[in-house]
Amino acid sequence: MSRIRLLEDHELSDTARQQALAVEAAGKDASVLRAVGHRQEMFDKYFQFYYPTHNGGVVEPVLKELVRLKVARLNDCFT
Repeated sequence: MSRIRLLEDHELSDTARQQALAVEAAGKDASVLRAVGHRQEMFDKYFQFYYPTHNGGVVEPVLKELVRLKVARLNDCFT
C-alpha cells in the first residue's frame, strides 16, 4: 500500500503550518493537513469551497459532520 509522507513544519506553507500547529495544540491530529501540503494549491481551492458550504446553510455544521461520519462509516472509511 502506498503511503503519503507527512510534511514537517519547515516543509509546509506558512498558512498550512499555522493551521497544523493550531490543530495539534488543541490535541487533535493534523495528519491530513500535513499530507495535503504536497499539493497545497489544489487543497486551498478545495477549502475555499468546503468551509463556506460546511459552515453555512440551513443545516448546522455539527449535524453535517455527524452525517459525514455516518456515511464514511457505512462505506468502511474511518476518516
